[in-house]
Amino acid sequence: QVQLVESGGGLVQAGGSLRLSCAASGRTFNGIVMGWFRQAPGKEREFVGMIDWIGGSTTYADSVKGRFTISRDRAENTLYLQMNSLKPDDTAVYYCAASQRWATGANNYSIWGQGTQVTVSS
Repeated sequence: QVQLVESGGGLVQAGGSLRLSCAASGRTFNGIVMGWFRQAPGKEREFVGMIDWIGGSTTYADSVKGRFTISRDRAENTLYLQMNSLKPDDTAVYYCAASQRWATGANNYSIWGQGTQVTVSS
């Protein structure tokens, strides 16, 4: 069973940067898609972006395109989310998740981390 543990959240001023990490353990990741989602208070969980673990292809939500970058270190089984030019609207709990499908819907992801809080002050 895959286990995912996020880290790197915190408080940052608008315009600043943070890098989130998601350490994965438990099995190899051939054929897996890794995604980042976020959930703000009172809102539904929102797709941020995803990466094909083997090929490295990525796709992003329009709201973060050009500001956020997803990468992975296959040797370390670690997923990253580099967030630049942060805005107060980016404040949320950020989750990494694993899926067997190239899909943006949260219901396609069966394994989730515990989440890490990102707060962007104005």
